Amino acid sequence: MRIITANVNGIRAASRKGFFDWMKRQKADVVCIQETKAQEYQLTDPAFHPKGYHVYFHDAEKKGYSGVAIYSRHVPDQVVMGLGWPDIDAEGRYIQIDLGNLSIISLYMHSGSSGDERQAIKFDFMERFMEHLKTLRRKKREYIICGDWNIVHKEIDIKNFKSNQKNSGCLPEERAWLDELFGPAGYVDAFRVVNQQKDQYTWWSNRGRARENNVGWRIDYQVVTPDLKDKIQKASVYKNKWFSDHAPLTLDYDIGL
Repeated sequence: MRIITANVNGIRAASRKGFFDWMKRQKADVVCIQETKAQEYQLTDPAFHPKGYHVYFHDAEKKGYSGVAIYSRHVPDQVVMGLGWPDIDAEGRYIQIDLGNLSIISLYMHSGSSGDERQAIKFDFMERFMEHLKTLRRKKREYIICGDWNIVHKEIDIKNFKSNQKNSGCLPEERAWLDELFGPAGYVDAFRVVNQQKDQYTWWSNRGRARENNVGWRIDYQVVTPDLKDKIQKASVYKNKWFSDHAPLTLDYDIGL
């Protein structure tokens, strides 16, 4: 099973840059997208509905903002739109499909980079979401949570670690939250199971020559329940062509449906 996660920073812009042409060539079973920045009624063009995929959108109420989607080759047993939290669901940050005993989630975690108010909202979400993740662990299901988590975990995951200690996404409290996620909460950072190398990033600032010089952050993840750890076969970050300020993250799993 091949699963891709990609923050497209505008699904219409990414389409114009060739994202869906690339996606069709990947033969992925499931593609999780974040930051669609569109309403479903604006996406009637066949380009957004590639043959062989079933697509589900969870839009933000605010036009041109946030939004998540899942493309699946398999018809889900169930689609879960949102977390049931009005403040979060209004921003279109969570969608889940159930395929047999496996659930796949597309998540767009908040950014706190615009100021203290948004950072406080992010911290509030993180606290609530950790409890949700712990609840999921008690269910007799496996989970793959794909998305832009907007947090780097360790020094290896960001080019300029020391100079970003006070910046959202690299705050000590945020990284400690990931310590809990990948520690006591029992979840696994799938990418790091098969790739321990440094300079592996998924997002680059548009300022300066960050992308050219690979001054990046690894903030896009596929987070899995522990029983899937041994099913992870291969991980790759696609950087040959740019569809967004993020790069798509692809993982192959030894999972049958």
